[in-house]
Amino acid sequence: METRAYRIALYGLGNREDALDVVQDAMLQLARRYADKPADQWQPLFYRVLTNRVRDLQRHRTVRERVMAWLPLKRGDEQREDPVSLFPDPAGRRPDEEVALAGALDALNAAIMALAPRQKEALLLRRVEELNVAETATAMGCSEGSVKTHYSRAVHALREQLGDHWP
Repeated sequence: METRAYRIALYGLGNREDALDVVQDAMLQLARRYADKPADQWQPLFYRVLTNRVRDLQRHRTVRERVMAWLPLKRGDEQREDPVSLFPDPAGRRPDEEVALAGALDALNAAIMALAPRQKEALLLRRVEELNVAETATAMGCSEGSVKTHYSRAVHALREQLGDHWP
């Protein structure tokens, strides 16, 4: 569950460290606030807490970016490439396979990031987390009909953008 929650946070935030922090915060908050709830309610509650934490950090970033836009960039503030990404693939893929896979993953990530926030949330909870419609509705704080609508629109948007590459 942690890996899938991390992916959801990563898609929402686009930053590995922030995604890890948000997942950890969500787990702690779930344990603190909902330990007395039945175990079958923990997963939807966790995703509700997680999505709220992602939204909180997105709001915080928006405000921070507005403020930081007025400040000059100092030398050394640029982002550096992740050194782990420089290591060869342990699966032993050929370079052409690696390029094709990277291109497909980049296209998928870009298409997911371009979705509306509620569509992205419904897609990730249903497709990645494999929550049913009722659990997804609880996690998103909306009706089951809304979940179906957001999920359907997300799938149609991805099919339109990715063509035959989307299952």
